[in-house]
Amino acid sequence: MQGEATLRLLDKADKEILKLPREVKGAIYDFQHKFRKSPANPGLHFKQLKGHPRLYSARVNQEYRALLLHAGEADYILVAVKNRRDVYDNLDRFAYQINPVTGGIEFVDLVSIEERVRHEPSVSEEPKPLFAAFTAEQLLGLGVAEPLLGLIAKITTEDELLGLAEYAPQLTTEVLLGLHDGKSVDEVLDQITTPVTAPEPVDAEDYQAALTRPATQVTTDDTALQEVLEESFGRWRVFLHPTQHKVVERDYSGPARISGGPGTGKTIVALHRVRYLVDRLGPGDDKAVLFTTFNKNLAADLRQRLLELAGAEVVRRVEIVNIDKLATQIVAEAEPGGRRRWIDDARALQEWDELLLEQEETRWDGEFLHAEWSHVILGQAIHSRADYFRARRAGRGRPISREDRAEIWQLVERYVKRLDEKELWTFRQVAERAARLEIERARELASYEADQVSSVKLQRESGIWHRPRYRHVVVDEAQDLSSAHWKMLRAMVPEGPNDIFLAGDTHQRIYGNYVSLGSLGINIRGRSSKLTLSYRTTHEILGAALGLLGTEDWDDLDDGRDDLLGYRSVLHGTRPVLRPASTWAAELDAVVEQVKEWDDVAPAAIAICVPERRMVAEVENRLGKAGIVAAAIGQDGPKLYDAIHVGTMHRFKGLEYQRMILVGVAEGLVPSRHVFQYRESDPLRHRRELQRARSLLFVAATRARDTLVISWHGQKSRFLP
Repeated sequence: MQGEATLRLLDKADKEILKLPREVKGAIYDFQHKFRKSPANPGLHFKQLKGHPRLYSARVNQEYRALLLHAGEADYILVAVKNRRDVYDNLDRFAYQINPVTGGIEFVDLVSIEERVRHEPSVSEEPKPLFAAFTAEQLLGLGVAEPLLGLIAKITTEDELLGLAEYAPQLTTEVLLGLHDGKSVDEVLDQITTPVTAPEPVDAEDYQAALTRPATQVTTDDTALQEVLEESFGRWRVFLHPTQHKVVERDYSGPARISGGPGTGKTIVALHRVRYLVDRLGPGDDKAVLFTTFNKNLAADLRQRLLELAGAEVVRRVEIVNIDKLATQIVAEAEPGGRRRWIDDARALQEWDELLLEQEETRWDGEFLHAEWSHVILGQAIHSRADYFRARRAGRGRPISREDRAEIWQLVERYVKRLDEKELWTFRQVAERAARLEIERARELASYEADQVSSVKLQRESGIWHRPRYRHVVVDEAQDLSSAHWKMLRAMVPEGPNDIFLAGDTHQRIYGNYVSLGSLGINIRGRSSKLTLSYRTTHEILGAALGLLGTEDWDDLDDGRDDLLGYRSVLHGTRPVLRPASTWAAELDAVVEQVKEWDDVAPAAIAICVPERRMVAEVENRLGKAGIVAAAIGQDGPKLYDAIHVGTMHRFKGLEYQRMILVGVAEGLVPSRHVFQYRESDPLRHRRELQRARSLLFVAATRARDTLVISWHGQKSRFLP
């Protein structure tokens, strides 16, 4: 046992590590360095466990031991960190194998899993086990871990199933949940098992070969273990789970969509899809794949995650940019030298309000006119009064007459002139202009290609203008894009196999963009898949968050209905805490006390979410007075990393934290009181504003991984139970 060793971390071991005291995590940090340098270091007490030819223990500190699976040569896998009394007293509790179906390495702690199942015989008639209809041979053929068959035979409730699934190998979890949801053995075999089946015969003793297979979900380098200990493990968790494989590597005849609730791995699927598409490209240096999303913070995160997943060579072939920046680039490319400044929706609304005040116009409000202009006029690329009179206003709610349209058109013309004089653009104007430019470019390309049929010479002389801008487009957080964005994207890539792949969840729509993809030339029908298993949020937090959505109907981006049926988590934790306060000051005091209690985690693992921008500074100041370092989340992310992060609900989109406090969840703030002015005048707008407020609260609540506290002062929000 001389010389250096390689230490990897097995998937699901991170969950156990993250629950350990902070000082133990620090000891693991020191341990990993010592072990990699020399397992023979006397201070590690490195030794083989009795009766286990491949399982070893090593000293982390006085109380805790690392369990290490020897994969051969100098390769070791960290499979668990446990109190020493749980290591040596019952060695039969540990089981490991190379799965004969997938060829991947699996490790289970039978005692820990049995404790999670908590099977208690009923006083009355014993209920029928959930999997009584399936033989052991069938389950093993689907890839279920053999050491768990005895426990599986005892499961009688979904809670017991979820308890087992929390620590069971991933394929076992997916197979059992699929069978429980009513899938047949053949359907589970086709949809879950086959995509991860080893292509070659599996040697049950060749752990070196097993270590190289995708089914062995381990970190690929030693620094990843450090990220887990620093609680930034979400960045390296880019493993594909069985139900995601088929989505990623399928050939689609046209645009395709993947949906699912928060934490189900939609972004991970999108990342792998990008790599899959790049790997199938021929040689070249062009950026043939576009990877885009709505938020620029998320775009930067996607770039980093793709770099970690696929490497620089793949990233070199991908254009990674947020959608508004992409539109801006298109316009600037076509119209160089422009001096216009871009303004956000808040500034655009301010300009509307000032115009209406100057015009002494009281019939229409700025929000309605801005939405009408953005979604109907710009969204449908309408350029004349006559076209506006004929335009469909699906989903706009408040009906308007021909005379109303004439008034609105006149106000829009004045508004656009006002922006022109100030040399201002809204992002929606830029998107609409970019869409028109790309549509025209696509028409010229089609005309040029038609000419090539009769001119081989021209074909040889084709320039960059006469090539499609991209061969594939992948979109994350698709529910946030507007009609103009989709028109632009549709024109950027030729229609055909694998042209557009989008990931999104309309339950998380927070920007009010309602589209029908089919009407925009993006037909996803028959090419949609859904993910239902959350890998981030606990069962308890997820249940509470789903309750926040109420009984609303949600669209599927294509004139149909969407739902979160079957959405579940196999992680368990504490129930969310609902905490009232008499005043805003008292609520802030409670926040300070709660943060002080959470001294066992790093500051950056804690976040505080507020409904209004003004409240961010108030929370920061109150924490500062208590000697607690806090940092606001701005457009470019948190101002400080090693601090408690504070931001509005919009700012937390795409982020995750170990512990979260949602403050100010009071009536009049969530939802905002201004929503109710539309109750009589525009019922559909009123309903959609309420739905958007629910989505914001749902998104904020599901940023929490382990612990969630929701507080309010005065009357609690109508969305809370």
